[in-house]
Amino acid sequence: MPQPSSLAERKPEPQAICNPITRSAIFIVATLAPGAAAAQTVRDWCADIAALTRSVGKRVPGGNLSCVCGFGSSAWDRLFGGPRPASLHPFIEVGVEGRRAPSTPGDLLLHIRAEQMDLCFELATQLLKPLGDSIKVVDEVQGFRYFDMRSMVGFVDGTENPEGREAVDFTLVGDEDPQFCNGSYVLVQKYLHNMTAWNELTVEAQERIIGRTKLSDIELDDAVKPSCSHSSLTTLEENGEEVKILRDNMPFGRPGAGEFGTYFIGYARSPRPVEQMLENMFVGRPAGNYDRLLDFSTAVTGGLFFVPSADLLEDLAERAPTGL
Repeated sequence: MPQPSSLAERKPEPQAICNPITRSAIFIVATLAPGAAAAQTVRDWCADIAALTRSVGKRVPGGNLSCVCGFGSSAWDRLFGGPRPASLHPFIEVGVEGRRAPSTPGDLLLHIRAEQMDLCFELATQLLKPLGDSIKVVDEVQGFRYFDMRSMVGFVDGTENPEGREAVDFTLVGDEDPQFCNGSYVLVQKYLHNMTAWNELTVEAQERIIGRTKLSDIELDDAVKPSCSHSSLTTLEENGEEVKILRDNMPFGRPGAGEFGTYFIGYARSPRPVEQMLENMFVGRPAGNYDRLLDFSTAVTGGLFFVPSADLLEDLAERAPTGL
């Protein structure tokens, strides 16, 4: 009879990166307060995230509550020191004047998902409470699923997401960085849309910008799909094979304030595919052949984070930079 694998042979459990898409989400980006006490508070908190998520989630068994926690480059060094994830670095600004993906402050990312917003809200409350003034929340967005998986601009979002084993292969770090196996990199951006200008376009014009049909979500034939369409510029190939990322974008907004947006979040086993997509969108492929959706959408935040495996996240509570 086969024996169970020893703990040393098991791969660490990933965080809830590849969980099913839900109807509600909260995205929280925070910066660390100065001082050793603040850093210690955050380290200690790493051991409690999973337990808090379980406690809240048990109250609604079918709510699919989950939380993913990631750390920015400078925060990793300050909190944990070395070793550090091989490809972790600050978000790289990209673009040209008037069309830029900015880098904005962010040391800590929480991506909270559930079928109901009350579950997300309760978990966010319980997670932030013990952190107190050791962090400062610099961006908080409550996202919702818009009808049949539509983005704010009316098109189905995430159609080309990898699924099953393919999702795992494209999003989780493997033998290329064994100390951080089953971790992931996540890039986030908040986009605001000029819906007045967008809605003045014909459906056919919108379809050429996106590269898909609006009603049926079918990709346009290459013969008619512009090379500057969103789908063209966000499709990547390497050695003849398509390279994918896992998106879980969410619409958000405040109609009374005229705010209509999309919170972009993309997971990958390396930052490079997501960064290449942004380069294609904002600079163009070739340069100047940029994503025409950006004529109606403005990126206002940008951050890159590393998501350790669930096992490593808990262990980080006991890790501090040498000399502290």
